[in-house]
Amino acid sequence: MNAIRPLAPAATTAIAIAGLTHRYGERTALRGIDLDVRRGEIFGVLGPNGGGKTTLFKVLATLVAPQGGRVAVLDEDAARHPERIRRRLGVVFQQPALDGKLTVRENLACHAALYGLGGAEGRTRAAALLERLGLAERADDFVETLSGGLARRVELAKGLLHGPELVLLDEPSTGLDPGARRDFFSYLVHLRDREGVTVVLTTHYMEEAERCDRIGFIHQGSLVAVGTPAALKAEIGGDVVVVDAVDPEAMRQRIEQSFGCVPRLLDGVLRVELPRGHEFVRDVVEAFPGDIRSVTYGKPTLEDVFVHLTGERFFSDGAAAPEKG
Repeated sequence: MNAIRPLAPAATTAIAIAGLTHRYGERTALRGIDLDVRRGEIFGVLGPNGGGKTTLFKVLATLVAPQGGRVAVLDEDAARHPERIRRRLGVVFQQPALDGKLTVRENLACHAALYGLGGAEGRTRAAALLERLGLAERADDFVETLSGGLARRVELAKGLLHGPELVLLDEPSTGLDPGARRDFFSYLVHLRDREGVTVVLTTHYMEEAERCDRIGFIHQGSLVAVGTPAALKAEIGGDVVVVDAVDPEAMRQRIEQSFGCVPRLLDGVLRVELPRGHEFVRDVVEAFPGDIRSVTYGKPTLEDVFVHLTGERFFSDGAAAPEKG
């Protein structure tokens, strides 16, 4: 059995994970996860549904105890002292946790009471957050009358009401239109830059992941890569060319023989990663003009990184199904 690595120093990390494993019966949801999240960064956990994002989120939120390995959140052992972590943690779940029959102000008052923030202190904190999140004019509106974007802001206000050092967001932009997603993320940047809050979010939106300081790709329970979006894309080392051929398997062999590169056949098309992709496009079309339907090329995206790492598409036919792992 491999030894579990030592945890990173608490002074620089908000979350330190070493050898984390978790199972549901015979199914392994997390496989030896090692991860450090730095204080004061926005960290995105990126992966398809069923890959393990939600299980990792539940462990960090102290909803389930780690079954194997070690997890420290804000320098507290998640298995031994979850109650200490909860006092310093803000959590926004994927599913709404607001009472639509109460006003925005009443929802915050109820949440404040759970943290012992009654009376003037609770009202002062709530008023400040409503102002900061652009909700002051909607404070006395019933939550059920709010748009999806405004409701997510109320969720975030709840999560921040007690002044947490770390905020966990599970798919925070689900159901929001692109403009609302950008506004929501802009406020997360404000929290990081102005208040030093550490933010960890799970997401399957590539544009959201691009704005994180660092991301981690999780696939089939394993953390397959961690880094800045730019650094991860740079690892591909060139352009991504996609070839739609009449006979993909035959074309894969012919390209390998003629150009010395090995295309990857995925979902009926060929993908080639190489520098100076425009020259390859020209040459492959000239070499096999009657056998190619279309060729496209471009700089790597985070989805290309996922394909490069796993050999699978990020979004599959079942990607929209609710995650259970």
